[in-house]
Amino acid sequence: MLLKAPHEREDMQNENPMLLEIEDLASLDHMYDLDHSILALRGIARFHVASVAFCEKIIEMDVFHIEMLMMSDTLDKMNKLLGPKHRLSAKILYMQNENPTFLVMEDLASLDFRMADRLSGLDLDHSILVLHGLARFHAASVALCEKEPKQKEMYLKGIINSQHPAEMKDIFIKSTKALADEIMNWPEVKKYSKKIAKLSDHIYQIGVTAFKMCEDEFNVINHGDCNVNNMLFKYDNNGKPIDQIFVDFQLCVYASPALDLLYFLNSSVSFDVIENKRDILLNEYLGILSTTMKQLNCKTQPLTMKELKTALKRKAGYGMMTSFTALQFMLCHKTEAKDLDEMLGTGTYINPGLKNESYKKILIRRLPLYDEWGLLDL
Repeated sequence: MLLKAPHEREDMQNENPMLLEIEDLASLDHMYDLDHSILALRGIARFHVASVAFCEKIIEMDVFHIEMLMMSDTLDKMNKLLGPKHRLSAKILYMQNENPTFLVMEDLASLDFRMADRLSGLDLDHSILVLHGLARFHAASVALCEKEPKQKEMYLKGIINSQHPAEMKDIFIKSTKALADEIMNWPEVKKYSKKIAKLSDHIYQIGVTAFKMCEDEFNVINHGDCNVNNMLFKYDNNGKPIDQIFVDFQLCVYASPALDLLYFLNSSVSFDVIENKRDILLNEYLGILSTTMKQLNCKTQPLTMKELKTALKRKAGYGMMTSFTALQFMLCHKTEAKDLDEMLGTGTYINPGLKNESYKKILIRRLPLYDEWGLLDL
């Protein structure tokens, strides 16, 4: 996001702040000029004010503080390690730590970055760029943590954590229950409906288990929310993607890089690429990871392919969880999207993404694999 700030309204108590968000300028129709004032925001963005209750839960997760910390400290140092050729994120133009707390970041659209089509899923060219960027992100975090071990302690929660509010868990539980109901209409996989329904109440714990960090394994600072909505691309005159950059660093977490890889591969990559090009992507990731860690003089040894595949297999439940939940949102058309409060508060969870033909195609292919791997069994 360009700017995020806890803000108060006249009809609210001080302890009930609202979270105001200004969308990424790369996705807006109107640009603005930073030359005169970095706070000249008039006429350039739509404000989205979530309900008081939901914003309170977001604030409980401390995501804004995490992003402030990441942007002002960790990412700044990681970017300096990598140099300007491989910048991971936008630059901070202004930061205020006192009420109201907010960040203002550079307009990435002015650098010709824009969003990709999330409904189609990323093709091989886009996906390779992301895996290269993710590899550099992870490698730079290893180098930084070697120099400043305290960085590891700054990012311990992530998107899945037993300490998060119950309302956050409901998103995953209700998404999974809705999937169990929906696949009753899919003859090819309806036999899995009962298993998924039973699994739904345990789906969040599957994520909690996957997020547990083991000190004796290869760990990095994960982006934590590595999906197509949180990355921008630059294109050449022929429409070929030539560069990529990340946005939104609210859910960063120090843990296995398998978390970022599983989330990205299961939420944002096209059906053809994930089905037929998975090993190509893993090789691209490992190649850049190893090269970058060597360039940064890391003492830690990079992952081998065997170690990476072992980590991915051990945490495969998180990939399944992503398919059951996040993928529904990725494949929901903007005109059909519903507010989370509307989805969770009515008693009946409805996500139009469940009806998407691409979602159905992907799940029909993946569910037998999940069952074969034993992931659908309690």
